[in-house]
Amino acid sequence: MADTKVKAVFFDFMGTCLDWHSGAIRVLPQSLTESNRSKLALEWRHDYFDANAARLAANQPPEDIDVTLLKTLVALLDKHPEHKPLFDEQTNDRCVSVWHSMPAWSDVPSAVEKLKEAGYEVFVFANGTPRLQLNLCKSSGLKFDMLFSSEILGVYKPAPESYQKTVSLVKVKPEESVMVAAHAYDTRGAKEAGMRTVYIHRWTDDINEDMEVVKGENDFFLEDMTDLVEVIGRL
Repeated sequence: MADTKVKAVFFDFMGTCLDWHSGAIRVLPQSLTESNRSKLALEWRHDYFDANAARLAANQPPEDIDVTLLKTLVALLDKHPEHKPLFDEQTNDRCVSVWHSMPAWSDVPSAVEKLKEAGYEVFVFANGTPRLQLNLCKSSGLKFDMLFSSEILGVYKPAPESYQKTVSLVKVKPEESVMVAAHAYDTRGAKEAGMRTVYIHRWTDDINEDMEVVKGENDFFLEDMTDLVEVIGRL
């Protein structure tokens, strides 16, 4: 594997490339303290992951992300009845819609461009929908060669078939591809499928993972994407 040239770089999107937290706390009721908005946003994000995992475990097809986000928001408010009066239907809709308009982390645009300049093909490969990903490319200004979503693939990551299908669609071998993600479940799934992996540590994600364990599981563990093109060149 060490002598195999990497051809394709696949990016998870939300969290890895996009600062979802700043967008989420911007639309949560401003009468809540910033600390409480942050806690709600982090818990909502965690519950969203759990909902996807439950559907995958039950062999159910991917659900429209807007539906999942609304369901998990309503369930979250049931767990926090003290906040529920602050959320009417319009507020809930704004909170869901903001996930379609998130900024990129500051280190991401140059990393993606450097990879393209170095000759790599770059893709988004993430759970979600084509409409979500198109909107997020507009809001972030990020440009990729193609977008792959769970809705198109018909299965959530980290199911093995999601990775296998994605690399086969662009005619690259798993060992010729790299998964770049801020989620250990994602890099574990990619590694199991034979892909190289670069883990990007974001404070907003994997808040319950042991980072010392994660460091040992991946080809590289980075605090941001500043050196991404260099480390991929070393794979």
